[in-house]
Amino acid sequence: MHGLVNRSLQAFLIGTYGTALWEAVAQDIDMDASGVEAMLQYDDGVTDLLVSAASRRLDKPRDSLLEDVGAYLASREALRRLLRFGGRDYPDFLLTLDELPDRIRLAIPDIDLPVITVSEPGPSRFLVSCAMPFYRHVLAGLLRAMADDYGALAVIDTCEDGGLCVDLMDTQFAAGRRFDLARPGVE
Repeated sequence: MHGLVNRSLQAFLIGTYGTALWEAVAQDIDMDASGVEAMLQYDDGVTDLLVSAASRRLDKPRDSLLEDVGAYLASREALRRLLRFGGRDYPDFLLTLDELPDRIRLAIPDIDLPVITVSEPGPSRFLVSCAMPFYRHVLAGLLRAMADDYGALAVIDTCEDGGLCVDLMDTQFAAGRRFDLARPGVE
């Protein structure tokens, strides 16, 4: 697993629950509390241990924890900007999700991300598939956060096939967060 994934988990835990929790999780898995190096590759087992230890410490199911990580990541302005380039509204965003791994690889060429496929089997219904459960749960949280960001009302649930079912109830349910192509403060 790319170190950036583990570093994102570390940032989520510190930013959401505090340094003391991160230090306890790191101690549980015999990791130096200074954390991981973002640009190195780590065995997938390290990520699994990290998520399991955090899940135990927080008494929270792994799936829920990973969804929270996805929502946290969508709140980070740099990633939010990358995501918002996916479309002018939430349906456009959903239909360009399959491009997301390639967009991320433009910035981080050696990151290994799963293929994402999106289909629209009916009006206001989208099916999102991601082969790796770890990323699928993170993606679910990210999709929920981005629905809010766009001001859309969407119900996101796990489909029978293990993918994500997105039922779009209202594309203009609330005012979305402001987004401009130019970075804030850049003229």
